[in-house]
Amino acid sequence: MKLDRNARAILGALVADAASLGLHWLYDGERLADIALRGEPVFLAPDRAHYEGAKGSFVHAARKAGDFSAYGECCALMLRQLAEADGRFQRVTYQSMYRRHFGPGGAYVGYIDKPTRGTLIRLMPHEDSSTYPQPSGVDDDQLPALACVPPVVVAAFRCGREDASLWDELEHVVRVTNNNERAVDAGRAAGLLLVELLRGKKPLDAIAAAASRAEGDLAARMHEAVKGDRLDAVSAAARFGAACHVEQGLPVICHILAHAGSYREAVIANIMAGGDSCGRSIVLGAAMGIRDAVPLGWMARMNRLSESLDLIDRLESAPC
Repeated sequence: MKLDRNARAILGALVADAASLGLHWLYDGERLADIALRGEPVFLAPDRAHYEGAKGSFVHAARKAGDFSAYGECCALMLRQLAEADGRFQRVTYQSMYRRHFGPGGAYVGYIDKPTRGTLIRLMPHEDSSTYPQPSGVDDDQLPALACVPPVVVAAFRCGREDASLWDELEHVVRVTNNNERAVDAGRAAGLLLVELLRGKKPLDAIAAAASRAEGDLAARMHEAVKGDRLDAVSAAARFGAACHVEQGLPVICHILAHAGSYREAVIANIMAGGDSCGRSIVLGAAMGIRDAVPLGWMARMNRLSESLDLIDRLESAPC
């Protein structure tokens, strides 16, 4: 199956999320290493036994191997909204889809994190979509802020809209769930990272460009993360943090992107780094998908492959 860079960016994000689900929020390095001795630690069924007596949070009892986490669900939901609207982000439409999908009686059954819960609390009282608050997100700087970045960037890039309008659009996208300046800053930095890779830039150059757009500590941490001459995602996560905040996740993403030789190596390294592996997987999977082919065997293990490929095709066929 031959896919162009745009398609691989979106598919790479979704496959990486599904691959990471089984060990998501397991922080125990020794436990992760023990599990990895049994085979590649990808597409595992969520199993409470992996977390017993270890540092971590088991929250995916309602999910099965090959499913998306809530991050992947957001990415796929944004892909659908864009595919149905000729590649244009429509805030109210997306908020309505989000409310239906994650709210009571919606298709998503699983863990609801703080930004998702807060966003639903703000959206649910509004039966009339014209009264949805803008922004609808909560003051939170965690990685759900980056979950929708890849399809938004691809939709803009394919039509030559990677200009100021994209950065404004990314702000509105992030603030649907994360009404927070650090989250917006990270969303724009992640967006520029993907744009530069789609332009054909090498990882280090793309990371440098993205860091130049970031502010304060985030920029410094992104620059620091790429130093060294080998991949050591476990040490990077120990240094910058393995948890859910964007100033932790984005530097770890940059470290892996700078040093991994393949999509497969990057996704496994991200899982072995522990913590919020699914949160990091969206941007990392998109970035590595631009650089390298997404393994066909992994694609086949993602439960919503056919639906995702159809939506990607519709997005790529949309008029600009």
